[in-house]
Amino acid sequence: MKQACTHCSAEFEITKDDLAFYEKVSPEFGGKKYLIPPPTLCPECRMQRRLIWRNERKLYHRKCDLTGKQIISLYSADKLHKVYNHADWYSDKWDALRYGREIDFSQPFFEQFKELMLEVPMLSINLQAGNENCEFTNLTTRNRNCYLIFAANDNEDCYYCTYLHRSRNSLDCFFIFDCESCYECVDCYSCNRLFHSQYGQNCSDSLLLYDCRNCSHCFGCVSLVSQQYSLFNEPCSPEDFQRAVSQALSDPHAFADAKARFETLKLSLPHRHMAGISNEDVSGDHISFSKHVHYSYDITYCEDCKFCTWLHRAKECYDCYAWGIPGELGYENHLCGNTFYNVRFSESCWNNVSDLLYCRYCVNGCKHLFGCIGLQKREYCILNKQYSKEEYEKLVPQIIEHMRKTPLRLPDGSFAGQEWGEFPPATVSPFAYNETIAQEYFPLTKDEVLKRGWQWREEGAEEKNYLGPVVDVPESILGVTDDITKQILACAATGKPYKIIPQELKFYREMGLPIPRRCPEQRHKERMALRNPRKLWTRACAKCSKKIETTYAPEKPEIVYCEECYLKTMY
Repeated sequence: MKQACTHCSAEFEITKDDLAFYEKVSPEFGGKKYLIPPPTLCPECRMQRRLIWRNERKLYHRKCDLTGKQIISLYSADKLHKVYNHADWYSDKWDALRYGREIDFSQPFFEQFKELMLEVPMLSINLQAGNENCEFTNLTTRNRNCYLIFAANDNEDCYYCTYLHRSRNSLDCFFIFDCESCYECVDCYSCNRLFHSQYGQNCSDSLLLYDCRNCSHCFGCVSLVSQQYSLFNEPCSPEDFQRAVSQALSDPHAFADAKARFETLKLSLPHRHMAGISNEDVSGDHISFSKHVHYSYDITYCEDCKFCTWLHRAKECYDCYAWGIPGELGYENHLCGNTFYNVRFSESCWNNVSDLLYCRYCVNGCKHLFGCIGLQKREYCILNKQYSKEEYEKLVPQIIEHMRKTPLRLPDGSFAGQEWGEFPPATVSPFAYNETIAQEYFPLTKDEVLKRGWQWREEGAEEKNYLGPVVDVPESILGVTDDITKQILACAATGKPYKIIPQELKFYREMGLPIPRRCPEQRHKERMALRNPRKLWTRACAKCSKKIETTYAPEKPEIVYCEECYLKTMY
């Protein structure tokens, strides 16, 4: 059936399989199913709503509300939420049950959930476990000597990277795995000393590569396999290769010319309609080792999933953003993983959790919870109040009926559907829109955000344009002294201040790379722009004319092939 999105008015389809899934994840009490209704928002607006809860990269100095110590936190000091340092939050120094309250059937559920969130202490940083010397990170596990990395595991000596795993000595990368000494790379696997490249696999000692495999000592090359010493897809001598690389890394004009030639070469060769390997019946982008996965992105080892992103080793999940490993029967969740089962409308719940509805920061074996925040090893609780199994199973259906009768109020005062079956709205999120990655994937101006009734956070003094003396940054790393780590630089694109840390300077010297003239945040934005949007269009394969679903919009100039034509042509 067709339905119009209550947010953007776009038409979207709800299939029979979708309805069957919604019924399957609907809770059951006393032998009666309390059906989750079909979504009222289109898939893109649902993703945007979830991402308004994901502050991935904004870190602030503030004090721990338990100890008074200065800490790093996702929550700025001006927020009304209580925040505990990571170790203190997990300790037995406090009990989230003390904030428990009875449901008030005269008030909307989401208002009560928001009030509870203002009382229960928040976790300062999400998932910062097993790290060593990695204070300025978020969503990180088992890393060592890293700075400003996010959503990253098992790395060492990495800086300014997002979504990286098992990598060493790398800077300014986005979605890299098992790499070493890489710089400005996107979607690269098992690479070494690879710079300014995208979709590289097992490549080394190269610069400006795109969709290359098993290549070394290549510069400006596209779609090469098992080649070495190539310049713009043409064989060259080792001397010519070294001369071209040295000139590009020491002269920004030469690098700009090389990059322009590289971009022209990219447009002349076919592109695969989606990135991924070893799949069966999938649609989206960056999907591998999965089957029956649709309209999803950055997925591995998943089955029977739809509208999911950054999900791994999961089954039968819809509208989930991160992380699985493993997870089963999830619907409209953000950041649920390390074994979850039957979790719905929840945010940041992990470690063997099951049968949760509308929960946040409920971890470590929690199950059978409704509307709870910050609980560990608890079951049969509602709004952080403990109940018996019988009391819980009697009261939850009453709350569901109350939510069914409560219209979901939009910020403009209008109503759209009911509370039951909707992920907590943006007005409940503790973060301002521009603090979250919703701003990265669905960019809005301040006026647009405020018009929708959502939060916007003004930049602090440290984030505004730098008005200090202009520092002359040498074009080559050979002219850079140690003093640069004591200076404040101004971003060439935004004017915002940034610094070069000593570890970073050491990396540039070892790799022969020039000092970046843009701040880390701007560099991140430019890397993100190299990826296609998380949106599918229908267009024809440029070779066989078969219809394909791809993240390349029809008006984009790339030559796009279906999987079969691409493999026949390129390999």
